[in-house]
Amino acid sequence: MSFAIWALIIGVLLITMALSGTSLKRLPLSTAMLYLVAGFGLGPAGWALLSPDPLTYAVILERVTELAVLISLFAVGLKLGLPLSDKGWRLPVRLAIVSMTITVALIAAIGVLVLGLSLGAAVLLGAILAPTDPVLASDVQVVEVGDRDRLRFSLTGEGGLNDGAAFPFVMLGLGLMGLHDLGTGGWRWLAVDVLWAIAGGLLIGGMLGTLIGRLVVYLRSRHKESVGFDEFLTLGLIALAYGAAVLSHTYGFLAVFAAGLALQRVNEQPRRIPDAVLLETGLQGRQADEVLATHVDYAGAYMMQAVRGFNEQLERIAEVGVVLVVGAMLSYTYLPASAGWIVLLLFLVVRPVSVWLGLLGAPVSHDQRILISWFGIRGIGSIYYLMYAINHGLPRPLAEEIIALTLTVVAVSIVVHGVSVTPLMSLYARRKPRRQGRRKDD
Repeated sequence: MSFAIWALIIGVLLITMALSGTSLKRLPLSTAMLYLVAGFGLGPAGWALLSPDPLTYAVILERVTELAVLISLFAVGLKLGLPLSDKGWRLPVRLAIVSMTITVALIAAIGVLVLGLSLGAAVLLGAILAPTDPVLASDVQVVEVGDRDRLRFSLTGEGGLNDGAAFPFVMLGLGLMGLHDLGTGGWRWLAVDVLWAIAGGLLIGGMLGTLIGRLVVYLRSRHKESVGFDEFLTLGLIALAYGAAVLSHTYGFLAVFAAGLALQRVNEQPRRIPDAVLLETGLQGRQADEVLATHVDYAGAYMMQAVRGFNEQLERIAEVGVVLVVGAMLSYTYLPASAGWIVLLLFLVVRPVSVWLGLLGAPVSHDQRILISWFGIRGIGSIYYLMYAINHGLPRPLAEEIIALTLTVVAVSIVVHGVSVTPLMSLYARRKPRRQGRRKDD
């Protein structure tokens, strides 16, 4: 296919989304659903313009999905504005650790007892399907940095943390199949793959985000230097945190998430530039930008606005590309009879049970608990871990079975969660003032 045809198809798709974006927000549809359908139509089952065979192109697909997840994790870190000492962090941490561990265990049990998988393959399947997705969950994430809503903050934080926290279970599954060194008695897995890789990734990302952020703000506010190129700052920090983490044998996902989290805490107050300050400058356009970028009080806020805006655009572009490919990949797999049971059990039993157990005693309302249980969105993170496992020697028959199960779960998640997110979140928004009013009366 010629480049001109590709340009025509992509151009029509992007302009259609730009023109219809506002209307879609009012409908029980998500942009990911439309990308999925478009990808299926462009794949072998339709026009055959995309041919992303997951076994043939596993290396490329791993890198593409990895990049999409990294961009999204950085964006999630930039959104979570609660101080780390705030009790609100307990909910996403419990979801990302306790609930995800329970999810892996339950899926592994289903894999052994229902699907007849070996223990290692079952654990690997659980690790692939357990993490919730930060790429496709934008409609249930925090709206702005200061958003303290427990539902949105919990789902956003969970998606940022568990995409990295799932890695130890992936390594455990591969190790049980003889594809990764766990060490005698599992000591290497516990010491390196769990303790060091998690703690080291968070530490490296946090230090780099803080260092780079403070350096930029200092140079701008004190010396009027390093103004502009905020796009380079975004891409550079993502690449730096990821590269340093991987070379240190830690998890790059957690490092990039921590880097975004640390960057937006540089010069925490104020978090945004008041409109009055913009009027006081008496300037417009680039001149006003330069003044605000080097202002002693607002250099940090200006930097964050610029970085966050650019990263959100990157995230949307990454979503388009990856979900198109996922739609096209559906033609390369089959729908096993077991897939229906896996989907039903995952969304209607495993997720609710793991959330209920993980949030025992937590200060969440009945509505919030139900919605957290439902919006366990699976997506690009699962595709990445699938490709990672294939590239680490997963036997072909097993790879084909796990590909079929994973793609089915992701596709169903995109559709059912995409259909339900607008009405459910609208209902939640309407009920929230009434709940707050009742608490005040009490």
